[in-house]
Amino acid sequence: MPFLIILSILVDQLPDGTQAHGPPLGHRHRSSIAGNGSSVGEEGLLRSRRSFTVSVMDPKRPSSDGGGNRGKKLKRREVLEKKKAVDELIGAAYSDGDPLASFPDFRRYSKDGLSVCLESGHGSHLSSSVKQYIQNILKMNMEGPYGPEWPEEEKVKRRETVAPEALYLFVHETTNEGVNVVPLASDDKAVTKKTAGQMGSLIGFVHYRFIVEEELPVLYVYELQLEPRAQGKGLGKFLMQLVELIARKNRMGAVMLTVQKANVPALNFYTNRLRYVVSAISPSRVDLVLLAEKSYEILCKAFDPEAKVILEDGC
Repeated sequence: MPFLIILSILVDQLPDGTQAHGPPLGHRHRSSIAGNGSSVGEEGLLRSRRSFTVSVMDPKRPSSDGGGNRGKKLKRREVLEKKKAVDELIGAAYSDGDPLASFPDFRRYSKDGLSVCLESGHGSHLSSSVKQYIQNILKMNMEGPYGPEWPEEEKVKRRETVAPEALYLFVHETTNEGVNVVPLASDDKAVTKKTAGQMGSLIGFVHYRFIVEEELPVLYVYELQLEPRAQGKGLGKFLMQLVELIARKNRMGAVMLTVQKANVPALNFYTNRLRYVVSAISPSRVDLVLLAEKSYEILCKAFDPEAKVILEDGC
């Protein structure tokens, strides 16, 4: 038969009301209301008297604490199992040798006098000429939107370009006149394959990765860059449709990307034409202070209910 004993004991309290084994001092409020109503500073230590009830249970009956521990263990197991499942999805997505093999209709695009063909690539297998092309088009298209931030950002993008996890969709202008094939790989044996209607010079690319965002698997578009002569012909929309298909095929929860606020045409393109939304993790939705400090927005298009709730709605 359980019985109750009312005990009045002394409890050492830190200023924020936590016990002495609480979080480091830097994580506490500078001032808080202590147990007796007094306000103490960050460095203060208040010794207060509190009364509370202790339940002494029959030793033959299990305590409620055991159930709580079991609940915590179950929750931790669920978290670990979910993380494992997400990691396996990311790994499987990266194991796909050629994403275009699943979408043959997207290997070519032709409109308004522009004819292109696509080829996939990896950041760790790029020829020096392709690396230089990527840097050149990035500078041409992005130096303006980044403004004074560009010199530092250019260094970051140079490193991102050749990262092993960087995946590419390269856009070649097609030509039937002669053979003018641009090698994408650093290995001479792994040059671009010839096709009917030869792949000519590069006129753009998409750089994307499979990553974990807010514990969800997503396809993140790092870059979508097209030369001016390839813009305004529906090619950007075509490439993003392909990216979304790749994401869905690999069971990603969403496609995400970052756009500079100064790049108004790009913002309008993604939000108005492609129906992307400002993500719940974008600075403008996280903190009003960050809104003024950050020069970019994070956009998102979710494919399943969980991703929509977390990445779009912010619930």
